[in-house]
Amino acid sequence: MEREWVVEESTAVAARAADVYAAVADVRRMREWSPEVFAVWLRGRTIAPGARFVGFNRIGWRVWFTTCQVTAAVPGQAFAFRVSSFGMPVALWGYRFEDVADDPSAPRTRLTEYWEDLRRDSRGAAFVSVLGKVFTGVPAERRAAVNRAGMRATLDRIRTAVEKG
Repeated sequence: MEREWVVEESTAVAARAADVYAAVADVRRMREWSPEVFAVWLRGRTIAPGARFVGFNRIGWRVWFTTCQVTAAVPGQAFAFRVSSFGMPVALWGYRFEDVADDPSAPRTRLTEYWEDLRRDSRGAAFVSVLGKVFTGVPAERRAAVNRAGMRATLDRIRTAVEKG
């Protein structure tokens, strides 16, 4: 099977795009959504391109951290961040928000989460892939499948929380 370098999943949320964006862009809440993230340390308080944060993750007994930098923060439209490990590119994670309501009184947003593996075509790509396997237990070739399952759980948790208000 050919390795997947990009994965994308979507769900519909019964809420305004601005409200869905506000929940997702608050990176301190990532531990509520993601099955891997258990803590986030945000440098500063502002979420804008260039903002940095550290994600603390776990799968089973394995624990690791990643350094992240916000690359897009457009309320109600897009939120994305680049992930690196020891200064080497690992991935790009992002979210798109699209108003899909037919009826203005019943808001509905298509929330799409995407991931792109950046561990290719760069100096250190092989090394950071090995680090990924050591720290997470997931070989680079299986990361897309693991992330796809995690995205489904993440999107479901976001949808449930936002719809409850």
